[in-house]
Amino acid sequence: MIQNDLMTVNEKEAARITGFSVKTLQNRRYLRLPPTFLKVGRLIRYRISDLQSFLESCVVEPGSDRG
Repeated sequence: MIQNDLMTVNEKEAARITGFSVKTLQNRRYLRLPPTFLKVGRLIRYRISDLQSFLESCVVEPGSDRG
């Protein structure tokens, strides 16, 4: 069985998971902003575990200091 941290998706699937457009993901890659991605030859892939970690880092707790 493949572990979740080894499973990858393409940018279209990553866009669906994150709620970003494909173009936004492309821009974020260019600017070296999260989420983390893999480049295998010409292919761009996102690990599902990296997308989950990225989304968890975006959580805002109610009543937390807004800085």
